[in-house]
Amino acid sequence: MPDLDTGHLFLTFLVPVLPGGPKLGQAEVEAGNHVVSYEQRLRIALSMLPTARQSPATEKAEQQSPFAANLRNHFVRMFVLEDVVYNGRNGEDALVSTVRDVDTINPLPVDRLNCRYLVFTADIDAVAEDGAPLPATLSEPEQAAVRAAYAHLLWETMEPDLRKIFNNCREFEGMVETAPQFAAYLERCHVETTMPFHDYYLSLPAFNVLPLKALIAAVAVPGAVALLALVLRLLGMGSLFGIDLLLLFAIALVLTGVAGLAALRFTLANGARPLPPSGTADDLPSVLKSLYLQQAFSKFAVETQGASPEELHAAFGRFLDQHAPGDTAGPTQPPGVISFAHAQKTATA
Repeated sequence: MPDLDTGHLFLTFLVPVLPGGPKLGQAEVEAGNHVVSYEQRLRIALSMLPTARQSPATEKAEQQSPFAANLRNHFVRMFVLEDVVYNGRNGEDALVSTVRDVDTINPLPVDRLNCRYLVFTADIDAVAEDGAPLPATLSEPEQAAVRAAYAHLLWETMEPDLRKIFNNCREFEGMVETAPQFAAYLERCHVETTMPFHDYYLSLPAFNVLPLKALIAAVAVPGAVALLALVLRLLGMGSLFGIDLLLLFAIALVLTGVAGLAALRFTLANGARPLPPSGTADDLPSVLKSLYLQQAFSKFAVETQGASPEELHAAFGRFLDQHAPGDTAGPTQPPGVISFAHAQKTATA
């Protein structure tokens, strides 16, 4: 199913950018100001958007990414798409081109976008409320509800940043003032995504396995009957077990076609089923808790070197009480930082 996989929604929105630029007032013209296109204004807004403190180059930044203000974003990227890439002519055999008298000097039709687009991609937990379990499947209306809930969350946590960005896009400024309006606006720009952006599985389970023997038998058996009936009829036989061979051939041929179509539809539907959540650490709170425990336990292992069994047992009990491994809402790493220790330093600075 597009968008949904491993309990996550992999979202893509293509938002058309306004052409030209805003008109300058008389005072601005007299002051020597120049028109800055909406595309350039959008690029400036994106470049000024704070990044998360998730690398040595940004861990000491004063500002935090606004996308780290919620617990649904695993990955977010925004950029301006000027046009599609031309990959060259379609490959064709040289002899075939010569026979068909194809003029390889003249280019094939080239696709072009009708305007610039803001591309907004995100990998989020497919939940409408924080803390809800990740779903294995979602209907189309349920996916739309999750997208709307996500848009509401973005509007509530980073409305000023969203306005700076989307004011340079078509039909936004003056028309989108509330979270529901922003959700409806994004929904109009939604494009189905068929490729996930991540995979938290340590080892893939057996999923979407086709019953090949059963599918082959379902098509091959009536097909073999049809072929046998046709051969016997060509050899001069009129019937088999009291059944007219031509009638048997027609019935078996129809059954072969029906079985083949059913097998094809089953195969396509089976391949479209999303991979279920692993059930261990797919949601963002669990991922953050895992990162926190990794750091805390590493520190614990260093500090307890050389301890006696009794001391180690007591220390590990205190570790469990302090860090609560089973509680994702307990001590954990906040989103958007490179480590829990750095988050503590930033909070106390």
